[in-house]
Amino acid sequence: MDQKNNVNIFTPVLIGGSLILLISFAIRSTFGLFQIPIAEEFMWARSEFSMAIAIQNLAWGIGTPIFSAFAEKFGDRKAITLGLVLYSIGVFISSSAVSPEAHQFLNILIGFGIAGSGFGPILAVVGRTASPDKRSLALGITTAAGSAGQVVGPPFAAELLEIMPWSSVFIVFSIISILTIVFVPLLKSKPNISKKEVEVNLSDALKDAFKDPTYSMLFLGFFSCGFQLAFITAHFPAFIAEASSPIIQGSLISIVCNSVASLGALSIALIGLFNIIGSIAAGAMGKHFTKKYLLSIIYTGRTIAAIAFIMLPITPVSVVVFSIVMGSLWLATVPLTSGIIGYIYGLKFMGTLYGIVFLSHQIGSFVGVWLGGLFYDMYGSYDIVWWVGIGVGAFSALIHLPVKETPLSERKLISA
Repeated sequence: MDQKNNVNIFTPVLIGGSLILLISFAIRSTFGLFQIPIAEEFMWARSEFSMAIAIQNLAWGIGTPIFSAFAEKFGDRKAITLGLVLYSIGVFISSSAVSPEAHQFLNILIGFGIAGSGFGPILAVVGRTASPDKRSLALGITTAAGSAGQVVGPPFAAELLEIMPWSSVFIVFSIISILTIVFVPLLKSKPNISKKEVEVNLSDALKDAFKDPTYSMLFLGFFSCGFQLAFITAHFPAFIAEASSPIIQGSLISIVCNSVASLGALSIALIGLFNIIGSIAAGAMGKHFTKKYLLSIIYTGRTIAAIAFIMLPITPVSVVVFSIVMGSLWLATVPLTSGIIGYIYGLKFMGTLYGIVFLSHQIGSFVGVWLGGLFYDMYGSYDIVWWVGIGVGAFSALIHLPVKETPLSERKLISA
C-alpha cells in the first residue's frame, strides 16, 4: 500500500490542480506592478487602484466558500471552469476601464474568478483524492504551484510592460486565463473519503464547526496571513521604488536587475521562489509535527522578519534578504490550515469549511491593501501599515496555540 501511494502522489488531479493554480496565481501576483502605471496615466491617488485590488481580495474571499459549495454540489470541474471564465472576462473588460469605479467594480468579477480557480476548490479536490498519509504533502505541493506562479508572473508582467501599455498586458492575461481551461479535465477524480463522511450533510457540518472554538481560532488566525501577504503583493514594488537605496550597480544584485524599479519585480519573484520550498516543507512537516505549533512558528517568524526589515536601513540587499525569509514563510500556512480543517472536520465539505476560514484571510487582504493606499496618501509613508501587520502577526502566533488538533468526531465520543 505504501509503495502504491508513493507512486501515485503525482496523480492527474494533483498535476492539473497545480497547473491551474500556477497560472491563476501568476496573473494575480502581478496587480501590484500596475499601481504606478495606472495611477500615472489617469493621475489617480494611490488609494484608488489600491481599493480595486482590495475589493478583488475581498471578493476572492467571499467567493471561495460559494465556489467550494458549488463544487461539492455540482462538481469540481464545473466550478473551476466557471471561475476561469469569470477571471478572463473581468481582466479583459478591465483593460478598457478608465475610471477608479470601473476598476473597482470589475475587480469584484476578477476576485470571484480567482476564487473559482484558487485554493478553495483546488485544495479540496486534491485533499479528497490524496491518500491520508500523503495528503499533507500533496496539499503542500499544490500550494507550492501557486507560489511558482508568483515566480514567473511579476517578471513576465514587467517585461510586457516594457514593450506594451498596461491595457494590452491585461488582454494577454485574459487570453492566458481562458486557455487554462484545457487543464480542467485532469481533475476527474474519485473522492477518498469514508462511508461515515458520505452520510454527513453540509448543514450539520457547518453547525458542528461553528460551535467549535477551534474553528473560530482558525478563522481569526488566518486574518493576519491575508493582511501581510496582500499588503506586500500590492504595495511592496512601489514601496521599494521609493524607499530603497538607488545604489544597485556594483553589487551582486545588479546581475539580475539594474534599477530600483526592477527590484520590485525581483522581490515578488523571490518571495514566490522561496515560497515553493516553504510550502512543500510545511506540507511535509505537517505529517510529522503538530500543525498548530508549526503555524505559530510561521507567524512568529514573519513578525520578527518584518520588525527587522523596517527597523534596519532599506537597501537592495535587505530587500532581497527579507524577500527570501518572508517567501519561505509566505503560503506555508495554507497546507497546514487546510490540512487541520480536513483532519478535524472531515474531507467531504473541506472546501466549504476551508473557504469560510479563507474569508477571514481575504478580509485581512482587503484591509491590508486598502490601509496601505489610504495611509500612503495621508502620510506619504507605509510605516504605520507595517506595524499594524506586525501586531496582527503576533496575534496569530498566539491564537493558534489553544487549537484542539483532534478530529471532532473523536472529541464527541469522549464527551458522550
